[in-house]
Amino acid sequence: MKLKIRDTADFVGGKIIGDDNIEIFNVAKIDEAKKGDLTFLYLPKYSKYLNTTQASVVLVKSDQNKDRKDITYIEVGDPNVAFRNLIIKFFAHEIKLDKIDSSAKIAVNVKLGKDVAIGFNVVISEGCEIGDNTKIFHNSVILPNVKIGTNCILYPNVTIREECVIKDNVIIHSGTVVGSDGFGYLQDKDGVQLKIPQIGNVVIEDDVELGSNVSIDRAALGSTIIKRGAKIDNLVQIAHNVVVGEHCVISAQSGISGSTKLGSKCILGGQAGLTGHIELTDGVIIGAQSGVPKSITKPGIYFGYPAKELRTTHVLQAHIDNLPKYVERIKILEDKINELENKLNNNAGDK
Repeated sequence: MKLKIRDTADFVGGKIIGDDNIEIFNVAKIDEAKKGDLTFLYLPKYSKYLNTTQASVVLVKSDQNKDRKDITYIEVGDPNVAFRNLIIKFFAHEIKLDKIDSSAKIAVNVKLGKDVAIGFNVVISEGCEIGDNTKIFHNSVILPNVKIGTNCILYPNVTIREECVIKDNVIIHSGTVVGSDGFGYLQDKDGVQLKIPQIGNVVIEDDVELGSNVSIDRAALGSTIIKRGAKIDNLVQIAHNVVVGEHCVISAQSGISGSTKLGSKCILGGQAGLTGHIELTDGVIIGAQSGVPKSITKPGIYFGYPAKELRTTHVLQAHIDNLPKYVERIKILEDKINELENKLNNNAGDK
């Protein structure tokens, strides 16, 4: 790929400061870029690399340092967004899949839209519907009566269980299972665990992206729902009858127990855990490794176990860190109290 800097600046709506005849051949991180690369600066802590980067072009904000004369800068409103748009337009990798491979096993009554592409050894069972321009990569398995919308991408080794619904523009990465049985058991009088049939499904709405090795359980009754625009990282477990709100972000190794509901635009940090049958209101942020045992009705940042508002958690943690000092101060105070009591007792005895 070769881009002229003038065309690049025009595309991102930026202003060139420096040599406007430079050509760009690649994009890179600011601390790893080489001559011919374009990079970007978006976090203040990376400003130190402006003095050492070998990049030819740097996307910056108007208020950032531009002292080096051997670098050309492009001023933009948001370097992060501009860099993203450049990658999507000119540098994004695309795995080619443009036909239905002869090794795919497709039931006779499957409905395929226009320009559907299906890779090696894919299995699509009876009663399924696949929308226009959807790509299903190698070794994926689609069980009966699944509906998949338009412009979806299922990477290799994805499993979609029976009756599930995948809407439009959904991306599902390798190893993910949608519609596995919910974890439902009933203990009998002898302590034996009896499996409760999970006869619901999973509904994945438009513009959702699921990372690799995500497990989303089917509902016991009704639907487990991942609403529009949600983004779910690798190794996330979502239990039966959970509802994930619109545009939520769930980071790696988080787990959500059964029948819990997330409002819109919630964020779960890595390894966050939510108990079952609770609700998070819109705009709740849960810090990494936090545990949420009860519903949260107020937007804000929560952290710790049990998760509390961030300021409260910081105050409590400060007190915990100071416990050795508190113990010493209490011991001193106890000694003083004992000393005073002894004096009082002695004075009383003298009378």
